Amino acid sequence: MSKRQDIVPPGTEAIYNNIRYSPAVRVGNTLYVSGQIGRDDNMQLVEPREAQFVQVFENLQKVLAAAGADFNDVVDVTSFHTDLRDLPLYMQVRDRYFTGPQLPAWTAIGAASLCGQPGYFLEVKAVAVLPD
Repeated sequence: MSKRQDIVPPGTEAIYNNIRYSPAVRVGNTLYVSGQIGRDDNMQLVEPREAQFVQVFENLQKVLAAAGADFNDVVDVTSFHTDLRDLPLYMQVRDRYFTGPQLPAWTAIGAASLCGQPGYFLEVKAVAVLPD
């Protein structure tokens, strides 16, 4: 079995220590990124909706970078939406980050709520394959 490494970017230690999960886990060359939501470094919900979506991708970028990866390394994305009518906005924001010639697989899922709290509209998890 490959060695497992928890990825905890600076500023996310509270997630790891208090909420008790890893922002990402690397096993071999595969990186499993936990669902990222639209809260800032102070753990505060970002509003309005588009700014929240941008924050989700900024958080994802931070986790990828901490593992030595970027959006070009992402091979699979799962997005959770409290309102699937947000898909056009999601795709608009997503395309600011996924600009490479190869795109990841994508699954979009409707969810009644996220984080057990009102106001969260998007959560994105990803799998990346890192170079040797």
